[in-house]
Order: sequence, then C-alpha cells, then structure tokens
Amino acid sequence: MPLRTVRPAAPRAWTVELRSQSGRLVMTCQQCPLASRPVTAASARSAVLAHLARHARGDLRAPHLRTCHCRERGCRWHRRHRGCDGPIRLLLACERGGRVWRLVDACGACAAATDQAAVVPDTAIVGSLHPVSTRLRRPRLMRGPDERVRVGEILSYLAVALPSEVSAEARLLALQCALRMNAQMRVALPAGVLHSLCVGAAQACRELEQARWLRLDDQPGTAGTAAQLLDAALLAQPPARPDRRRAADWALRVGCPARIGAAEPQMQLLGTALVAHTDPSSGDGLRESDRVLRDCGMPEHELASALDSLTDSGVLERWQICTYSDDIHWTLAR
Repeated sequence: MPLRTVRPAAPRAWTVELRSQSGRLVMTCQQCPLASRPVTAASARSAVLAHLARHARGDLRAPHLRTCHCRERGCRWHRRHRGCDGPIRLLLACERGGRVWRLVDACGACAAATDQAAVVPDTAIVGSLHPVSTRLRRPRLMRGPDERVRVGEILSYLAVALPSEVSAEARLLALQCALRMNAQMRVALPAGVLHSLCVGAAQACRELEQARWLRLDDQPGTAGTAAQLLDAALLAQPPARPDRRRAADWALRVGCPARIGAAEPQMQLLGTALVAHTDPSSGDGLRESDRVLRDCGMPEHELASALDSLTDSGVLERWQICTYSDDIHWTLAR
C-alpha cells in the first residue's frame, strides 16, 4: 500500500497592500486570486481591515494547530529577540506608512518585538467535534480573558487602528465604544458613562469621526450619545458581550480621576494602561516603553514626568526604565 503524506495546513498569514494605479488607489491581497479592487482614501483603512477580518473568519483553527508564521519566515518582521515563546496570537501590523497591512499568527515574543503592531483579541468560538442533539439549544457565551487583559488588548489594538494624532480623551472614548458595542457595531453611551470618563465628549467624538472610526447618530447631550462604529476589524474577534461590559466598567473605575489623582485624560489613560499590564498577584509590571507610548498616544518626552505624577498620587510605588532595553518596570502601590 503506498504511503500517504498529509499536506500541512497553510499558515494563517494575510497581507493587503494599497497601491496607486492610473491615478486611483487600489487594494490588492497577496492571498486572493481576485483582481485589485479600487478604494477611496477615506475608506481605505476600513476596507483593508474588513478584508483581513474575512480571511481570519474563514480560517478558524484550534490553538494547537496554529504556528508562529513569523518564525517560519526567519523572524524578519521585527528586531532581534531571544526567540519564539508564548501563546500563538493573531497579530495586526502595518508597514510603509499604512500602505501595507498584515494579519498573521505569531507567538507572544514575536508580537512584542514587532513595531506598529497590536494583538487582536481572541475569537470566542463555541464548537465541538462530537455529535450533538438536533434539538435547538440556546447558544452559550464563552468567558473570555479577565477585565485587565481585555482592556490591555483593546488599547494595544487601538494604538494601530487609530491615527497617532488622536488625543488621549478620544482614545478613552474609543476604548468604551469598542468594549460596549453590539453585534451590529452600534454603541449607546449613557450620560453616566460620559460623565465618568471626565472628558470633552463632543471634541472626542469629533476626532473619532474625522479618523473615520465611528459615525455619530446624535451629538453628546444630557441623555448620552449613540454611534455606529466603522472599524470592521473589531468584529473579527468578538468576545462575549458580558465580558466586554465588565471590562468597560473596570476601565472606568481604574481610570477615574479620584483614583489616578489627576483629571487630565493623558494621566487617566496612562494609569489604565499600566494597571491593565500589571500582574495582579505581584503588583509588578513590565512593558516596552515605545508600546506604552503608542497605547497612550503620548510624546516620549512626557513619559518620565507622567510616571512621576502617578507615583506622587499613590498609583505607583516605584518605576524605572532600563537603559539597555528601554523596558519600563513598575510596581503598583498597595
């Protein structure tokens, strides 16, 4: 009997490029046999993310069947590090000023070493290989990661999805929108949530509209506001809604001015990001300084003074930046 070999599954890696052809902008995908598709400059980002999301939804696999595609390419997409390590996650990265976008399976170490990239939250999948009864059952929502992990992942994603010039108060509002949206990508923020954010909601909404990230149904008022989110990639890995809402409430509590000791949105966002990336058992945190800056949309020269302010207000017990790696080490105040 002749031996049969099993062809290994194709890696989960998709690349989309925006090119200028004959005076117009077109979107091309290296993994699609279809011809290039014309897009407008205003809708290019949303079109790219929606296309990558469709690829990811069409190739769902169990965790043990996923491999680090970056390692298979010789880790050419990032700076050198100590080697592949950690769980396989879905990584979104952009290159050449946003002209090339890549969605790929990568290990935690490669993801952390890749510039202009963010880990996309894991998909909540309910499935089984065993036969099941044909009787209709109410779908059961899967529990996702805890609140701090969920908030950290969304902040990291927004660092790539939003333009770098978007302010801290707009990022705080985008975080709440991403965590509170429904399956149709609609979100309703009551007045209480807007008040708890302590930001200029009208200006923040205006920034997100200009970034083509959402479209307002009405301006923020005494009853709150409602909007339609335009970032289709948020639907690629939808967590269970109760998990999202718990994470949104957790972010409001952690970043409130009474706890942070400052009303500036920049300080609220930095405090939330640091707590989200802190080990709850030890109170210690470690993260690359450039990733913290991107998550918070903060200029590099303001980081040290902001960390000092969080220490003076009692949020941090101590912090330091390693001179050889630029990693930030911090300990939360107990």
